[in-house]
Amino acid sequence: MMLQRFTPLTFDKQQVFSQTSEWAKRNWLRMLALFLIAYVLVHKDLNLQLNLNGTPPNAYQVSALPHSKSPISTAMNTSFSQAQVEAELTTKQSTSMSKKVKSKSLSKITKDSNPSNTYSNMTYSFGSNESSKSKTSKRKKQEAYVNRFVEVAQKEMRKYGIPASITLAQGLIETNAGDSRLAKQNNNHFGMKCFSKKCGKGHCANFTDDSHKDFFRKYKSSWESYRAHSQLLMGRRYRHLKKLGNENYRDWARGLKKAGYATDKHYAEKLINIIDELKLYKFDNE
Repeated sequence: MMLQRFTPLTFDKQQVFSQTSEWAKRNWLRMLALFLIAYVLVHKDLNLQLNLNGTPPNAYQVSALPHSKSPISTAMNTSFSQAQVEAELTTKQSTSMSKKVKSKSLSKITKDSNPSNTYSNMTYSFGSNESSKSKTSKRKKQEAYVNRFVEVAQKEMRKYGIPASITLAQGLIETNAGDSRLAKQNNNHFGMKCFSKKCGKGHCANFTDDSHKDFFRKYKSSWESYRAHSQLLMGRRYRHLKKLGNENYRDWARGLKKAGYATDKHYAEKLINIIDELKLYKFDNE
């Protein structure tokens, strides 16, 4: 058996180079595309910083890919998250504060709309910049109210020992010189509330909300309201004031406030001032 002789292949370098060059000329676009893809893959964690219209570089930070784990990207995302959380918290706190302020304002309005706690400068004093026409109008309403109820107040004084000046001053303040809804609709001149839970029809009326504590008595006449006021002041809470006599209106005013007749901190001063302004004390001697 004869063995074939192996002839080694010859390697023509010039021919290979020529073929490679020829292939590169035909496929240069593909090679360029592959190079770009490889570049992007290698630099996939690259973070781009843009400086637009003179804006500081840190103002715009964009990650090339969403899964970047570079320290810069992590710091940026953390900073952004904290800023977003802080902004949301600030917004929530502002909203909460706004609601509290609004709630407090509504609460104040509701309280002030309560006829027994309302006091208008109609029956107290005149503003420094108030026109003479407005002052005249207010004074006429005050005097009309006093002229209408002075005899009733004096009769109650003779029967119960309550100064007529105190009764008239309280009526002026509580009703805004007779203009309040409570006085016009209920004949209630002293903010008398209804605490009964078995009221008949027409016994009382609600003026603020649905709570029974805000129901106010209805009276068939203003005289009945004045009598109810006298009987209230002869109750256990206020009857000790009778010892002051019917000519000591200043101590009566302070005593009523101290005993809790009204929530207004300046209630006593208002009573005293209106009595002095209208000289209501002159009715305590008759």
